[in-house]
Amino acid sequence: MRTADDFLITMRGIDDDTVGRAASASSLTLGGILRHLTPAERVWTHIMVCGDGSTPDGMWDMEQHERPKDTTAAELIEAYRSATAATDAAVSEESDLARRVRLPEVPWAPDEVQHITVRGVLIRLLRETAHHSGHADIVRESIDGANTTAQLG
Repeated sequence: MRTADDFLITMRGIDDDTVGRAASASSLTLGGILRHLTPAERVWTHIMVCGDGSTPDGMWDMEQHERPKDTTAAELIEAYRSATAATDAAVSEESDLARRVRLPEVPWAPDEVQHITVRGVLIRLLRETAHHSGHADIVRESIDGANTTAQLG
């Protein structure tokens, strides 16, 4: 089971109202987490496949973390599933996990050219997903008491 699959367990039974509800003083919502992880998945897959340091449009769009507006829970989940399926397809076509790819230029270090292996890209994506899965589990449990572990059965 992939980390993305574990993350989606947390989303079971989420409706349109709940996906946008904050569970604490933070504005973090399940929909906001989905809106962050979906482009993160696409960006890391793009980096892995293209390997030239290019970035997809909107990579630094910080609004992707905000509460979703005019988007249903089902649409957010489907967009995430589509992004993870594209990653899975790219990984299945990759013949060399040691292949080095160029990382995109980042706003905080524009003159640093860095490279990483495809394996390193996958590890970063795994870490990103696992990190936010913990956030999602806390938000979900705070909203309605459900959590990933209890839903695994």
